[in-house]
Amino acid sequence: MDSRSFHYKGVKFPVCARCTGNLIGMFISFIFIFFINPSIILCIVLMIPLIADGLIQRLTPYESGNIRRLISGILFGYALVSLFIIKPGVFFFNYGYSIGQSFKA
Repeated sequence: MDSRSFHYKGVKFPVCARCTGNLIGMFISFIFIFFINPSIILCIVLMIPLIADGLIQRLTPYESGNIRRLISGILFGYALVSLFIIKPGVFFFNYGYSIGQSFKA
């Protein structure tokens, strides 16, 4: 929908505001993970705004604005990558490293 997307110089972005936020959040998660490593609980809490906003829009006549969609998308994208890509990657790296260390002895 045209109203759910950002426009730049009269040209509509190819994805909606929420998806734009998701992509931004996914990108910055790889940068900020060195500074902020959120817990699993925090990742779940960061996902709640997007889920709540989407459900409220689906079940009621309410329609959120693009800024709210962008912010909830950024939080969700950051939490999604942290929870399902970075955390398992760090876990399996550490697990493999510990197994490798056991072979040295």
